[in-house]
Amino acid sequence: MQSEIKFAGFGGQGILLIGKILAHAAMEEGYEVAWVPSYGPEMRGGTAYCTVVIADRPIGSPIIKNPLHLVAMNGPSLEKFAPTVKKGGIIFVNSSLINFASGRDDVDEFNVPVMEIAKSVGNMRAANIVALAAFVARSKLVSMETLRNCIKEEFSNKPKLIPLNMKAVDAGANAAAK
Repeated sequence: MQSEIKFAGFGGQGILLIGKILAHAAMEEGYEVAWVPSYGPEMRGGTAYCTVVIADRPIGSPIIKNPLHLVAMNGPSLEKFAPTVKKGGIIFVNSSLINFASGRDDVDEFNVPVMEIAKSVGNMRAANIVALAAFVARSKLVSMETLRNCIKEEFSNKPKLIPLNMKAVDAGANAAAK
């Protein structure tokens, strides 16, 4: 088994962070993992994306042209990367910022209004965690329990943010189930 996930959006949306958290969760579950971040020179507001490769065997190359899954947090990312997703994969669409579909009928495409959900749980900055939780709930690449533990660990130096992020995880998982 090998799964490749491309997380993409604007700089400042926490794209690299959620890729890192997923990679950590997969590593905690005993998988081989590669995390390759990339961002434009603008950082905040520019483009940001990362690729996470999760496998049950050594990973030949962390550089992936055609990922199995895509988490698109903005329109330009959906336009650019949706055509590259492998047949049978998942395309997650942040419907808060994207009002069009990928045009693919050979993938599992689902829309989640992550910014509205994040606002409802207490902070728009938790939108990336809502997206990650929704994607993990749909893909089942790692368990939700492992994901929660890795998020808690990631925010351990800011303990006041842990309850908010746990609410974001629950809300994202619930959104994926609809």
